[in-house]
Amino acid sequence: MSGAASTDALRIGDRARRSRRITHADIERFTAMTGDRNPLHYDADLAAASRFGGIVVQGGVTSGLLNAVVAEDLPGPGSVFLHADWSFRAPVRPGDTITAEVEVTGHRTDKPITELRTTITDQEGTVVLEGTAVVWRDPTVAAASR
Repeated sequence: MSGAASTDALRIGDRARRSRRITHADIERFTAMTGDRNPLHYDADLAAASRFGGIVVQGGVTSGLLNAVVAEDLPGPGSVFLHADWSFRAPVRPGDTITAEVEVTGHRTDKPITELRTTITDQEGTVVLEGTAVVWRDPTVAAASR
């Protein structure tokens, strides 16, 4: 399969989204994986005294939901980030339900590269992360995943 075939079905404006309720266990799993024990994620009193006013979830937990949308939904299996430009706009807290959405803003016809608008909102509709990403999708994995 050529690189062009893997992006032919994509259209500008195509969207995909996933939601997840974030828990303290997500913070703990991320810490086990990365070693990130920032007191803002664990020390309720210190976090309450900070500008955040309480425990916040690691940015990697928040942005990780975009990995699932890209790898599973749009563009789909075989996709990896080449570049991401994300701004974290508001804190995510344990108990929040976040929704990650990607929208195709461009794609190459000569290579399996897609440009995406990326947004994550919480259950109140507050944008907690926004930005853009460039994704490459492996043609062999894409073909095997159909």
